[in-house]
Amino acid sequence: MSITCFSLLFCLFLFTSLTNTIHSKPLPHTHLTSPYFSPTTLFPNYQNMLKSFKIFIYKPNEALTFKSPVESLFYTSLQDSPFLTQNAEQAHLFFVLFSSDLSTRSIARVIRRIKEELPYWNRTLGADHFYLSCAGLGYESDRNIVELKKNSVQISCFPASHGKFIPHKDITLPTLFSSHAPHAQENQTARFLGYFKVKPKWSSLVKELVNDFEFLIESEPSDQLTYRQRLTSSKFCLFEYGGDVSGIGEAFRFGCVPVVITDRPIQDLPFMDVLRWQEIAVFVHSKSGAEELKRILNRTYEDRHEQMKRLGVKASQHFVWDELPQPFDSFHTVMYQLWLRRHTIRYARREYD
Repeated sequence: MSITCFSLLFCLFLFTSLTNTIHSKPLPHTHLTSPYFSPTTLFPNYQNMLKSFKIFIYKPNEALTFKSPVESLFYTSLQDSPFLTQNAEQAHLFFVLFSSDLSTRSIARVIRRIKEELPYWNRTLGADHFYLSCAGLGYESDRNIVELKKNSVQISCFPASHGKFIPHKDITLPTLFSSHAPHAQENQTARFLGYFKVKPKWSSLVKELVNDFEFLIESEPSDQLTYRQRLTSSKFCLFEYGGDVSGIGEAFRFGCVPVVITDRPIQDLPFMDVLRWQEIAVFVHSKSGAEELKRILNRTYEDRHEQMKRLGVKASQHFVWDELPQPFDSFHTVMYQLWLRRHTIRYARREYD
């Protein structure tokens, strides 16, 4: 099996640049006006996507069921969009469709049927295909699953299951967030250094912070209005990676800079090849104690909080899911990421004697 040199180099470049985004430090003393990596190319490319991007969906043999509302909304939005084509020869990408609860063996049969009935998978071994799986697929011995996992773009839910996400090609769906409340006010004064909505089982960091008057910690606000007041009255909103991260989009919208607490590098953030995450969020190691966390947050507040808040509010439009998709919302930004992946690595089958 051989790979074209240019495509391989492109893929390695994309992987390296995205991984470095989360490991590298923010740009020092830089006044940014946009949360995007390349705003001068983003908007023309986005318009080109709207005009020309076409996707062919393989018709499933049975009724579809999705466990996650965000999966269902993505699929419904795609079905009702102008991106679909009935002419497979016009398609840039091919959508392999199966239910959330379908067994691995049954998914392998889906791929086998696609291979036998149509020529498109065999041209690239699935590299110009994508599939939707909130939980993600693991590594299996079946060749059909190996090709699907290794070559096709996986769209899973954020945060992705550990070991089921390939950073240089896969995509995550942001959590469901459909608020159309006003954005954060520019001059509103924050009362708290940090807001932390926590699970019933507290981590050691939460236990350290619970009695600190600079932090507001609770398991669940009484209602949505109270929750929004918590966000607007806090400089930073804390999230433990692997726990409940559903509020990141709302935090951006209401001007509360997200702080992601993690024990490992994060490579599955939504829209990693679109947004400068290091300029709109703070990443802190989970082993940092309360004092170290406060030191980082106070330094960040003094140096660049206002810029991060402003850029985060701009970025928040990409985290909104609309029943009827709107420009630059979550659905269209996921589609843009697929558009960026339409130039696939193409494999040539090895000929055996």
